[in-house]
Amino acid sequence: MNTSSGRALDSITTTSSTPHNASPSSIGPRAYGYTPAVARHFDNHPLPGATERGRVVRVDRSLLLVAAGSDLLHLPYPLTGDAAVTGDWVWMGPNRAGERQVLGVLPRLSELSRKRAFEDSSEAQVLAANMDMVGVVVPVDRPLTHNRLERTLVAAWDSGATPLVIVTKADLAGVADDVVGKVILQAAGVEVVTTSAETGDGIPELLAHIPADGTIVLLGPSGAGKSTLINALVGHDVQHTGEVRSGDFRGKHTTTSRELVPLPNGTVLMDTPGVRGFGLFDAEDGIGGMFGDIEALAGQCRFTDCAHQGEPGCAVQEAIAGGVLEERRWHNYLKLQRELAALARRSDAAAQRAYQREWHQKVVMAGKSQRSAERDLSEQRGRQDRPGRKRR
Repeated sequence: MNTSSGRALDSITTTSSTPHNASPSSIGPRAYGYTPAVARHFDNHPLPGATERGRVVRVDRSLLLVAAGSDLLHLPYPLTGDAAVTGDWVWMGPNRAGERQVLGVLPRLSELSRKRAFEDSSEAQVLAANMDMVGVVVPVDRPLTHNRLERTLVAAWDSGATPLVIVTKADLAGVADDVVGKVILQAAGVEVVTTSAETGDGIPELLAHIPADGTIVLLGPSGAGKSTLINALVGHDVQHTGEVRSGDFRGKHTTTSRELVPLPNGTVLMDTPGVRGFGLFDAEDGIGGMFGDIEALAGQCRFTDCAHQGEPGCAVQEAIAGGVLEERRWHNYLKLQRELAALARRSDAAAQRAYQREWHQKVVMAGKSQRSAERDLSEQRGRQDRPGRKRR
């Protein structure tokens, strides 16, 4: 058993004894977010042979750490169905030897995912499941990356959970107010809470934002202070933290896996390893949630097929010229749209063929085939690289 999980469970008073009028299958791990709403979710998705309800606390290399009642169990992966991730609700039952096993994963109520890291992938990597809130952690001890913040908030909106921006390490930098001001402008429509885990400032406000008996996943770069924040919320050390470097005040990366940590009030936290990049995966809903103002402007253009590149009556360009819409934000919106379109083409063979036909037609219309265009470019480079020829 992972020691941090054991300490976290010891910090609460479990109340999972079976009532006289309840069957064992109706009891779930209350310390890990099992509520009447979750119980109904199980009831609506019965599974033959299942006798017990649980939640995945952590996914290890070869086993799942599953909360069942007041127990924490290391169990093998389910033999069939979807792969389980941290936060999943699972049905369990006995195997032929009478030991517990995971029989199936329930449909997810929310899901935080990103495109897998390698460039050519069109598959999703699910980071967390069944969370009510996504806490996007922004430390003040490093430059604010606006595009990264927007990209992460798009994924948070698209997950089905409620995003919340959590500014950390406010005690380490004299520019905290400036960073918070920029974050508030950047994350329009999203609540922003400023915290200092070292001094305790903002911790009560953060707890007030987290829904009772709900689950919040903390998402941010390595060394952002997520583990330290969890320790402050729990009230004692349950997550290992690294020392802060004296040169730039940045914490070292310490979290190596996604794990649920229960609080005494019933709230469940999920720490995650630092995420370097956040490739979007099928995040159209999240785009609308984060860039709804831009999409509303686009709907006000004079022409319905406006490309927003200088056409008369373009509401988007007018907003940029008038300082209402930040040009950087507009370009980031276009970049994310292109990324999603490219992902859709990779996952849809018909769309890929249509895109290639469109590209080929553009080349033909210019009076060249693809091969001749490449030959001309090669000959041009050859002429430039000939010995004795002066480059201009």
